Amino acid sequence: MKMFALFILCISVPSAFAATGVDVSAYTSQDSFSCLNQNGYIFGIVRGYCSYGAVDPNVVSNIQNSINGGMQNTDVYLFPCYPCGDPAGQADDLVNAIAGQGYGMVWIDIEVYAWDSDQGNNQNFILTMANELTNQGQSVGIYTSYYNWQSIVGLGWTGVSQYPLWYAHYDDWMSFGDFTPFGGWNTPAIKQYNGDVSYCGAGIDQDYYP
Repeated sequence: MKMFALFILCISVPSAFAATGVDVSAYTSQDSFSCLNQNGYIFGIVRGYCSYGAVDPNVVSNIQNSINGGMQNTDVYLFPCYPCGDPAGQADDLVNAIAGQGYGMVWIDIEVYAWDSDQGNNQNFILTMANELTNQGQSVGIYTSYYNWQSIVGLGWTGVSQYPLWYAHYDDWMSFGDFTPFGGWNTPAIKQYNGDVSYCGAGIDQDYYP
């Protein structure tokens, strides 16, 4: 199922057919995903690993509920725990927990939360995690924002720019017209354009790709 990763679809879907999706960080029922799908959302991204350093207990259910609820694509995101150490081990724990579940990509969620004051240490942590996911046969992406990247690793660090970018900017605008290049990315893959929305009985963030 890795071949149906969202990034591949981002390239192959014509701009006239821009799509919206959701990401979730809590248990979300199949009925909620079905309702979201019926209201125009066609992909889901579910949390797979929590910032406190453990696999999300809802990840397998959420993957299944997203797929069975009609989402054309379902990805997973990993919120790293820097103070926990062992970035490769965190990646392995997630991959093992979701093996065989029919998901697409694994996105590494890089946002301000308990990172080291030394940006070089943060860079090495992220690179190690991304490399381990790749070694495990995963399709990898990076979730972040301009300001989070600036704070955590520095705008000029390009160590993971070979992976697609899912960026956050809550301007309620389904367009990449607001995007400012950073980290070696000139073109993003997905935009998280709105957050903390209640819809179809679920708490969602809203996402867009052209």
